[in-house]
Amino acid sequence: MKKRITSLLTISILIFVFIIFYKSLNTINFYKPKSEIKDIPQFSALSFYSNEKIDSKKIFNKDKYYLLNIWASWCVPCRDEHLILTDLNKYDKLEIIGLNYKDKLENAKRFLDELGDPYKKILLDKDGTKAIEWGAFGVPESFLIYKKKVVKKFIGPLNANSLLEIEQIIK
Repeated sequence: MKKRITSLLTISILIFVFIIFYKSLNTINFYKPKSEIKDIPQFSALSFYSNEKIDSKKIFNKDKYYLLNIWASWCVPCRDEHLILTDLNKYDKLEIIGLNYKDKLENAKRFLDELGDPYKKILLDKDGTKAIEWGAFGVPESFLIYKKKVVKKFIGPLNANSLLEIEQIIK
């Protein structure tokens, strides 16, 4: 009788543990940033070249389009989209602002020396919190901004289609 109760208790505990683990597998527990921001977040960050603190109010204040591009030297798709950023740099109505994401400064400088620097300004995001404030899921991501509002968000590397879309919007 004692063996039977012990067996029944052991089986009950195993079933209970199995149910707990099974339910936890179906629960999503990761942080998902805001995907639909309209107003640009206010923040301050260090400048890539001068290491001085820059407030975002001083960057996005003109009546022109801005493209905030979140990038890193270790990001392979960032390398792929760099030519598109260089093409977009020819438009006077558009300023490209870079947000260097969780990167080593020496590696980022080497990346820009090799591929060119299409950015009007580059800000540092060493811990990734600025990108989260923007609602970014990863790198690369880009935000087209006009009058301190996000007009369009591009998740992943910019390509020929996104280049055409940006050109149509800023004309």
